[in-house]
Amino acid sequence: MAAEEVSGNIVDTQSRGRENDIGTLDEPVYVTIKRDLKAILTKCWYVLLPGRNKALLHDWDLWGPLLLCLLLGLLLHGAGHGSNEEPTIHFVHVFVMVWGGAAVVTINAQLLRGKVSFFQSVCTLGYCLLPLTLAVLLSRLLLTLPVPPSAIFIIRLVIVGVALFWSVWGSLGFLSEYLPANRKALVIYPVLLFYFAISCLILAQNDSLI
Repeated sequence: MAAEEVSGNIVDTQSRGRENDIGTLDEPVYVTIKRDLKAILTKCWYVLLPGRNKALLHDWDLWGPLLLCLLLGLLLHGAGHGSNEEPTIHFVHVFVMVWGGAAVVTINAQLLRGKVSFFQSVCTLGYCLLPLTLAVLLSRLLLTLPVPPSAIFIIRLVIVGVALFWSVWGSLGFLSEYLPANRKALVIYPVLLFYFAISCLILAQNDSLI
């Protein structure tokens, strides 16, 4: 019996896998930074229009939340102190509150059988700090204006209230469909409490930029 002819190409799948594993390690650093910053800005845009795109969950990262947390902490650092008093808000307070609070809210959601991973939830809660961070920036600017303190406080209260609503609405817009329908209230309450605590820190800020 004649031997059958065997033809075909032998592909070195192992070497190809190694090439894929290398990924973008050989690209210039500025290209990597540019791509990451673009991704962060895109996800921030998703927060401003929550619920329209779920990429924030599927393509999660912690760089954006970290940058927002650092910015928020730097803006609030030293807030609420007079010229001869110790600051009542320190950077470490904000940092621990943000990451500790996000972790607690996430663990609570998972214990209630939410279908979202730990890092996806932390990523979403972190990015949804954007409205509150913008509220801090506006508050700092208002404190420099020659306006009566009572009027400034009312304006800041409205701004922070809108930012609080936007943060809660945004985070739930991304997470709601991954939460059990009969236990959503048990998840919404800690989320609301998390952002409300940060809002109180913003309202406690009573010093100016100068």
